[in-house]
Amino acid sequence: MKKIFLLMAAVMLSATMVVKAQGGGMQRRTVEENVKLVLEKLAPLSLDKDQTVKTDTALTHYFKDRDKMFEEMRNGGGDRSQMREKMMKLSSDRDDELKKIFTDDQFKKWKEEIEPAMRPQRGGRGGGGQ
Repeated sequence: MKKIFLLMAAVMLSATMVVKAQGGGMQRRTVEENVKLVLEKLAPLSLDKDQTVKTDTALTHYFKDRDKMFEEMRNGGGDRSQMREKMMKLSSDRDDELKKIFTDDQFKKWKEEIEPAMRPQRGGRGGGGQ
């Protein structure tokens, strides 16, 4: 009985590890969810109604293009360096659009505080060489 219990525990642990390794349980947010999340983070900028509408449009275009790029990458469309360049261009285009919408102070706050806080944090790999 003890052996069966240990075997079942090992199988469950293995299955859990496989699912986690494949990204199971993590669903990507929709474009609308991403836009809503960013707009919530933009609250400190005190955007007016016109700025909010224009920002919503710019972010929607950005997230749709980004999702399309990720889909291409998943389907084997290009190497990492090409995708990195495309992603940087996409972010630059988004920032150019936001620069037209925001005041100088709002854009500065976007670049220095809000945008960096939105980047995904990478797990603690490596020890920093100490």
